[in-house]
Amino acid sequence: MGAADVVPGVSGGTIAFISGIYEELISSINTINLGLWKTLRKAGFKPFWKQLNGNFLVALFAGIFISVLSLAKFLSWLLENEPILLWSFFFGLVLASIFLVGKEIKKWNLVSIAVLILGAGIAYFITTLPPSENVDSLPYLFLSGALAVCAMILPGISGAFILVLLGSYKTILDGVHERDIQLVAVVAFGAVFGLLSFARLLKWMFKNYKNTTLALLTGFILGSLNKIWPWKKVLESKIFGDKTITIDAQNILPHQFEGNPQLLPAILLAILGFSLIFMLERIASKNKRNY
Repeated sequence: MGAADVVPGVSGGTIAFISGIYEELISSINTINLGLWKTLRKAGFKPFWKQLNGNFLVALFAGIFISVLSLAKFLSWLLENEPILLWSFFFGLVLASIFLVGKEIKKWNLVSIAVLILGAGIAYFITTLPPSENVDSLPYLFLSGALAVCAMILPGISGAFILVLLGSYKTILDGVHERDIQLVAVVAFGAVFGLLSFARLLKWMFKNYKNTTLALLTGFILGSLNKIWPWKKVLESKIFGDKTITIDAQNILPHQFEGNPQLLPAILLAILGFSLIFMLERIASKNKRNY
């Protein structure tokens, strides 16, 4: 999830869903409320930790945190130097995710089909929005963290891409690289605020409208493919500091690409990403049965 969330266009929520932990993640986040602290005060740490599902959350968020810190610089380098290969891998990964999330929809009807189309349209529209200028005020970064984490836990909508749209992506990425504790803390508090708020809505949706919610999430993933198509013709770009951000780009076929389209390695990496999703799903299913 951490690796996916660093890349603008790929959602950590997609990874959570295909690995079989999505609903447990949403339910665990929703345990963080006043009742949890009452349990700690009256019953002690062990019941508190069990109610929180603490082992799960610590393992998950520690993995995300370590991945972001360790991979942010490497993935930034790949985005700048090998974008076709990176996007090809994630394109295959996200394409396979559509099938895995879609098969969880138990009942197809006009409502679910309409909601899937709506979700795809919303995600597609978001991917066409131009990014804002780079912004580094702390209140704005708090808001950016809150909005990005809402996208992060939605399969198909990239939290990193939301940061690009808001103009905060470079500021936050640089802050992580430079170990700017104040900036990272502000974004983290914003993320916690957004996560606790949005998780409640998602839990309610899964509880009352699970089939429709799954159709919406499948649509989000489908619509996000526009953003991560590997071969693009850049129509407009801007330089934010030492980063060049594409403002407007057109998806093109590999043979129309100016320069080396890297077709064979791109196809192989897309197949690898596609296969990896089904491998993860099999491992998750096996672990779930053993559990």
